Amino acid sequence: MPDHAEIIVVGAGAAGLAAAIFVARRLPGRTILALDGAGRLGAKILVSGGGRCNIANRNAGSEDYCGSSRHIIRRVLAAFPPEQTVAFFAEIGVELREEEGGKLFPATGQARTVLDSLLAEARRCGVRLLTGHRVTGIQPSPDGLVVATGEHRFVADRVVLATGGQSLPKTGSDGFGYELARGLGHSLVPPVPALVPFVLDGNFHVPLSGIAHEVEIRVRAAGSDPARIRGAMLWTHFGVSGPAVLDASRHWHRARHEGRPIIVTANLLPGDDFAAAEARFMEFSARQPRLLLHNALATWLPARMADAVLASLDIAGRIPLGHLARDVRRRLLHALLDWPLPVRDGRGYNYAEVTAGGVPLQEIDPATMASRKCPGLYLAGEILDVDGRIGGFNFQWAWSSAWLAAKGLHSELAGS
Repeated sequence: MPDHAEIIVVGAGAAGLAAAIFVARRLPGRTILALDGAGRLGAKILVSGGGRCNIANRNAGSEDYCGSSRHIIRRVLAAFPPEQTVAFFAEIGVELREEEGGKLFPATGQARTVLDSLLAEARRCGVRLLTGHRVTGIQPSPDGLVVATGEHRFVADRVVLATGGQSLPKTGSDGFGYELARGLGHSLVPPVPALVPFVLDGNFHVPLSGIAHEVEIRVRAAGSDPARIRGAMLWTHFGVSGPAVLDASRHWHRARHEGRPIIVTANLLPGDDFAAAEARFMEFSARQPRLLLHNALATWLPARMADAVLASLDIAGRIPLGHLARDVRRRLLHALLDWPLPVRDGRGYNYAEVTAGGVPLQEIDPATMASRKCPGLYLAGEILDVDGRIGGFNFQWAWSSAWLAAKGLHSELAGS
């Protein structure tokens, strides 16, 4: 006979652990089982935020996310906003500190604090955590949902699917959850890597490795408005990384998946258009006509970057500003405002922090996270077609969607 559990949570990452905790708090005494294929839980939590775990963002709103329904994202976030995330973690002993841009980190500076506190709270609430139990199938039956894990079978009254996406597959999120969802009647927005560095063609980037500066990246894909992302960009030995690149990556990958031509450029003078840049340059030239072009450009860009730009454009850096020809000045400015980034590829799921795509939001009830395709099934976290920008937004989606799934389960089961 299969083991019976009233509620099974498939996947014990951020969304899964939170869902199990929230359900156990709302329905004390119920049999709640969390299954995960990993031998040790929380690998993705431990590596997130450079090992510090950017738990959430104080300013999270629907505009910080992409997905199949901005309206549903807004509803889910409103049900459990960042201030409730702060309160929840305070309840389980994790003090948070706010950093630039509203990023919230554990005061200890250690992701381990977050994971240990979630695991301790889950156990305190009576959640049974089973590691090394990779779910291989879920099937409806007259008795409920049959969850298979290798040689074991469990029957659940309700199942929460929180398996994550495909990013960082070594941590256990290898995309198999999508197949489980499809087997239960759901469709899929094709997944692509997001929050992932770009690999560039050519070798312009190689001598610039290690340089970071502010840019505005533009992703122009046929058939859609350009995506514009401002932030820091880091030159690397393989191409470019940094927050602006990571946020731009989902747009490039989605367009490539759809077979649309894409051009990626960087405005190296973010905030300026041509008229503003030329006016600033002319005013600088009038004040210091003897200043060499290289030295002038190095006040706007890192010095090595200034050298590389001038060499690439075949413009002599030792020309005094007062002697710079108008056509050369304009060619330089146009290049600075629209510097080509010849993207060959992203670095793939092994380096992606999140997955764009997944189960369409229209296939869940936004008030409860219940599946519209399979009775008794709930979904939470990255398995859904939602991806946030870098800075704690994806963890906030995990907490919010998990809390709403628990609320939905409580509404359905409280009287039973």
